[in-house]
Amino acid sequence: MRALLMAAPFVVWFIWRDVAIRTGRPMGATPWTWLVAIGAILVGLSLMATALAPHAGKNDVYVPAEATASGQVTPGHFEKTRPQR
Repeated sequence: MRALLMAAPFVVWFIWRDVAIRTGRPMGATPWTWLVAIGAILVGLSLMATALAPHAGKNDVYVPAEATASGQVTPGHFEKTRPQR
């Protein structure tokens, strides 16, 4: 997902450049620094949004995977807990 956010400014720029060239507008050099900076800002904003977003299972308890005596592995999972009041 974050790779798409990093790629978005480049995709928009190259589509816009293609349209501009087809309509006969003169184009300058590709602003690589600006495109990388905008992509990095988008990725940074998505990281902040992920950290600040409320999660539905915030109070759930993670139970790690375990190997049983028979050699089977039970996958890790979250167990619901009651909301504290």
